[in-house]
Amino acid sequence: MKALVYQGPGQKDWIEKDKPTILKPTDVIVKITKTTICGTDLHILKGDVPAVTPGRTLGHEGVGIVEEVGAAVANFKPGDAVLISCVTSCGKCANCKRGLYSHCDDGGWILGHLIDGTQAEYVRIPHGDNSLYPIPEGADEEALVMLSDIMPTGFEIGVQYGRVKPGDTVAIVGAGPVGMSVLLTAQFYSPARIVMIDMDPARLALARQFGATDTIQVGSEDVVAKVMEMTGGLGVDVAIEAVGVPATFDTCQKIVSAGGSIANVGVHGKPVELHIEELWIKNINISMGLVNTNTTPMLLKTLGTGKVDPSKLVTHRFGLNEMLAAYEVFGNAAREKAMKVILSA
Repeated sequence: MKALVYQGPGQKDWIEKDKPTILKPTDVIVKITKTTICGTDLHILKGDVPAVTPGRTLGHEGVGIVEEVGAAVANFKPGDAVLISCVTSCGKCANCKRGLYSHCDDGGWILGHLIDGTQAEYVRIPHGDNSLYPIPEGADEEALVMLSDIMPTGFEIGVQYGRVKPGDTVAIVGAGPVGMSVLLTAQFYSPARIVMIDMDPARLALARQFGATDTIQVGSEDVVAKVMEMTGGLGVDVAIEAVGVPATFDTCQKIVSAGGSIANVGVHGKPVELHIEELWIKNINISMGLVNTNTTPMLLKTLGTGKVDPSKLVTHRFGLNEMLAAYEVFGNAAREKAMKVILSA
């Protein structure tokens, strides 16, 4: 089969690789029908995730058709259409029992990280019964790919950890795919204002279409001064970091109100400076984390009702064998006006 393989920092290849096989009775082999590229994959290629070693197939999102199941798999059979969760979970260990699937003793974020991932023609999914979801009949598969990772990430780590409430003023720093997922799901809680902050005017325009009440363009406006002007000098109730660089985390520290929350969603490859000398007196909450995907069943139901349409995030489409071209577009998102790319087999 063909797969997108990490060959070291800055190096990747679309090459021939052995098709995965069942290694444990709980495994499921899935034939990929649609997958995508994540900002985390770009962090890996920069060398920000040293646990990823050369030879690893990247990718942790997608939908597909069950090809083969292990002897212990009860919920799926060959031919079933499935959504792949970016987090693998056994469902039995102490952390899984607490809903901390991302810290499963025999799983967590391992796809495209510690084991081969979904940017390939086939993928092995450990603990298939608890790491796959049946696709509802007639569902939009492109929209479902967004439920592998970015939608639950934005919702759980941004909205839920950020404690978004009705009437809040929420600022989202970073209008990429995860930031947009925060924007879409924050609206479940009816905040009064949602301010999207980014450098790219095209992304800010899209954010307004998705429900942002206000936008601030980095570089053309003083972000902190503008936020304070908008909030009467109070700051925002919830500041959500969705980029993963020190400057954007620093912005969140400067714009959060007393009694507010900073929710860090971005993947950071470098240390940030925590201004605890200024924040300790403000009674704020700071959160961060890796998505658990325990909200995926709820998001699937929400998708089915039409309350949220993550397929709007898809801007570019490629064939699976055009993986390198898709990376070129996604890696130059501002130039290409790209949000999410879909690769179809």
